[in-house]
Amino acid sequence: MQNLTETFYRQMQTIRRVEETLLKLFSQGKIRGTVHTCLGQEATAVGVINALDRQRDVIFSNHRAHGHFIAYGDDVAGLIAEVAGKSSGVCGGLGGTQHLHQRNFYTNGIQGGIVPVATGAAAAEKRKGSGAITVVFLGDGTMGEGVVYESFNIAALWNLPILFVVDNNQYAQTTPVIRAQAGRLQDRAVPFGIKTGVVAAEDYDVFSVYQAARRAVTYVRDQSAPYYLLLNSYRLGPHSKGDDHRDESEIARHWQNDPLARLAEQLPPARRQAIDAAIEQRLQTILTAIFAPASPLNAAH
Repeated sequence: MQNLTETFYRQMQTIRRVEETLLKLFSQGKIRGTVHTCLGQEATAVGVINALDRQRDVIFSNHRAHGHFIAYGDDVAGLIAEVAGKSSGVCGGLGGTQHLHQRNFYTNGIQGGIVPVATGAAAAEKRKGSGAITVVFLGDGTMGEGVVYESFNIAALWNLPILFVVDNNQYAQTTPVIRAQAGRLQDRAVPFGIKTGVVAAEDYDVFSVYQAARRAVTYVRDQSAPYYLLLNSYRLGPHSKGDDHRDESEIARHWQNDPLARLAEQLPPARRQAIDAAIEQRLQTILTAIFAPASPLNAAH
């Protein structure tokens, strides 16, 4: 368990520091466009991705994809360079934050648009008999898109090996979920006969997510059938860049229950400090390589 705690902490802390760094780089004018960070939601990326078979499973993410990408391949340099528009980025600096691709990992920022694509990929894997499953990450705001339910229908009708992961961070941009979604999100897939799992807000941490994801992945792979996993998290950072209009006291209250901070408490202080130091050193080395004027990695696409 201690090794798993260290692994999860290292991954979550890496994601946290990368996201904080990207926001800082944006404020410095070193990156342009949009930056959707997953501060506070790192447990979703780490818990789910570690439950998968990275060698064969297919992953589709959305506009808030940095954490999923790092948990999948740990390519911090490729991500930062991509968001900065450098030719050394994972997609040559052409895709940017919302269009990341590496091996079996894909993202797209169109609201709900990636869901039918992921469903089609699941159909392809089933037809090939690869034993792979497809995973698609959605936000609570995406549950208002009709194409999501069309995908539920096809996935259930054709018994497709796909895991729908809904990361309910409580806000669709600046609109709270209670003002955007009628009914209960945990009931969304029930009419289609899709098995459902839920991690409640009070239970949201990386181990709860990991165990729930392992159960879901096992079911999807063994049954070749869809599964709907609802994770109730909270977005600690802004929707994008600095556009945050939520009540400051509400955000502060959730910072006190930060899943990453709670995980850090499970490690010996000296070990945690060593991991933090290694992450900082790695990050500084990457930033120097990408943004140093004479660096070959600094070339624009």
